[in-house]
Amino acid sequence: MAAGHTLPEKVRKGDPKRDRGNRTGFSTGANAAAAATAATLGLVQGVVPEAVECVLPNTLRVRFNICDGRVTHHPEGDCAHAVSIKDAGDDPDATHGAHLTADVRRIIGGGGAIVLKGGRGVGVVTKPGLGLDVGGPAINPAPRRSITENVATAGAAILSAGDSLEVTISVPGGEEMAKKTLNARLGILGGISILGTTGIVRPYSTAAFRASVIQAVDVAANQGQTSVVFTTGGRTEKCAMREFPQLDEACFVQMGDFVKAAFATALKHDMQHIIIGAMVGKLTKIAQGLSVTHAWREEVDRDLIAGAAAEVGAPADLIEEIRAAETARFAAERLAELGLAVTFHRALAARAIRSLRERYPGPHRLTVLACNFEGVPIVTLNEEELMEPAHA
Repeated sequence: MAAGHTLPEKVRKGDPKRDRGNRTGFSTGANAAAAATAATLGLVQGVVPEAVECVLPNTLRVRFNICDGRVTHHPEGDCAHAVSIKDAGDDPDATHGAHLTADVRRIIGGGGAIVLKGGRGVGVVTKPGLGLDVGGPAINPAPRRSITENVATAGAAILSAGDSLEVTISVPGGEEMAKKTLNARLGILGGISILGTTGIVRPYSTAAFRASVIQAVDVAANQGQTSVVFTTGGRTEKCAMREFPQLDEACFVQMGDFVKAAFATALKHDMQHIIIGAMVGKLTKIAQGLSVTHAWREEVDRDLIAGAAAEVGAPADLIEEIRAAETARFAAERLAELGLAVTFHRALAARAIRSLRERYPGPHRLTVLACNFEGVPIVTLNEEELMEPAHA
């Protein structure tokens, strides 16, 4: 969560959905395009404007305020500098408040081209699989087009005269911001990515996280990995990394709540072994067959948990308590007190495997790793074990 945002108070599952705020904001790509447009206009007009209109990738025309505008004159070609400060709206965004900075240089006799570069604070692509050139800046295709098209419009007079424009996007403090993202895992080093397929950031949007899951699987596949480990968060990922040390870091993907997106991408790339790392709540929701396991999408199936508890010999009164409980955690903690943690999680893992096999058929092998709330492994169940006769 970005600085300046306070955690909302907890809402119980039965309560109406809390009002999280609905003010939209702008992507890093939109702000980069605005800064580049303003700097280009500075070269054309001799002064950088204090506000500029920019066309977003979704074709909306939006007005952005510009600061720190200046033009410097050089015999080999003038340069202009402009900054657009990102407002992420009500979204808790790691790049909220970032100073998207553009330095545009006129290259005399350059042939009318627009050259886009990444400066300090913009990540460098070091691995294939992102749809971007290795060694180039992490400026995604949609914002790349948006920056180029807006600069082409603003700098038409310069380009038609046969001169080129070199546009360098930088983000002061981008290296620190990137530590709050998954960039390093994707092979994007030294800064943030310039993102945004529409230019608009919607509050608490899940689209960016879902896209990062797909992208992470793409990267693993492009590196030749044939196994992928989907975890529901940081603790389960650390647990899985300890359990499967032989796997490359690229194999580990935090899928969060996005089961369907994760599996669909893994199957598209013909992954041979799919491993799931989860705690009791998400494990139950995976067993329920949910495509998205977010708490507000659908409640946990208490009958499923109670059935698993009954299967492992929980007493009748506890089974009824579990059926009435708010959370899956209640069952896990009570059964652990009775020494049934391993068998209970194994029963849930078996249900999860059967559900995943039914929903996502294919030649891949399935493994489920169940972790406790401290991220310590409880049980690892391979799909082939379900075919074996039950042990006494």
